[in-house]
Amino acid sequence: MQYLLLIYRNEADLAHANPEERKKISAEYGAYTQSIIQSGHFKAGDGLQPTSTATTVRVRDGKMLTTDGPFAETREQLAGYYLVDAKDLDTALGLAARIPGAKTGSIEVRPVMIYDN
Repeated sequence: MQYLLLIYRNEADLAHANPEERKKISAEYGAYTQSIIQSGHFKAGDGLQPTSTATTVRVRDGKMLTTDGPFAETREQLAGYYLVDAKDLDTALGLAARIPGAKTGSIEVRPVMIYDN
């Protein structure tokens, strides 16, 4: 079964990190990504640009409305994701707990919907 592991963190923490801290974070994510690739769990994954680059789209009465930024302001922002293949929720939770961002932010684990044809 596929699970989406959504990584949430406070953007301000990364913005205030010095170059050495950013390099360490990048190395941790690189090592984690390599480990799940080698284990066969990895399907896809990427980091996201800051919420200041986001645009929210809504359609009301047939008209597209856009707003700069995310839909809602929160303490933690969506920073990236991994799409993984795991035999069950416990395996997906174990993978999520190893994501470096789990130490300072949170990881939402959500099963991917399966559509019957």
